[in-house]
Amino acid sequence: MAAATIHVDVVSAEQAIFSGEAEFVVLPGEVGELGIYPRHTPLITRIKPGTVRILKPGGEEELVFVAGGILEVQPKVVTVLADTAIRGHDLDEAKANEAIKKAEEARRTVTGKQEIAVVEGEIAMLAAQLAAIRKLRKR
Repeated sequence: MAAATIHVDVVSAEQAIFSGEAEFVVLPGEVGELGIYPRHTPLITRIKPGTVRILKPGGEEELVFVAGGILEVQPKVVTVLADTAIRGHDLDEAKANEAIKKAEEARRTVTGKQEIAVVEGEIAMLAAQLAAIRKLRKR
C-alpha cells in the first residue's frame, strides 16, 4: 500500500522552487520546528530562516533554504511563500561566508537602531543559510 502524500509548493517572489508530492515536510516555524503530515490541521504561520526538508515518496529528500516567509497548511496542500528560497544543491558556502563577513563589518559601523536591526536580520539569515549548507554537506 502506498504511503499517504500531501502536495507541497515552495515559491519565492522570483520563481517556483518545488512543486510535488511529499510524505512529510519539516519547516523552521517561528517558535520552533514544524512537522507536517498529510491531512494536517489547517494552519497559517510565519516561518523563520532555515531549511525546509521535504521527504518525497520513495524516501528521497529535497532541501530548500528559505529566508523566512509564510506557511499555509491545508489537509491536502502545503504552501510555503518564501521571501527568498534556494534549492539545497544551489547553495554556495563560499558566497555565504563572504556575505557574513561583509554583514559583520557593516554591523561594526552602523549606529541607528533600525540599521542595526536590518544588519542583525541579515546576519541571522546568512547563519541559517550556512547551517543549511552544512546539513546538506553531511549527507
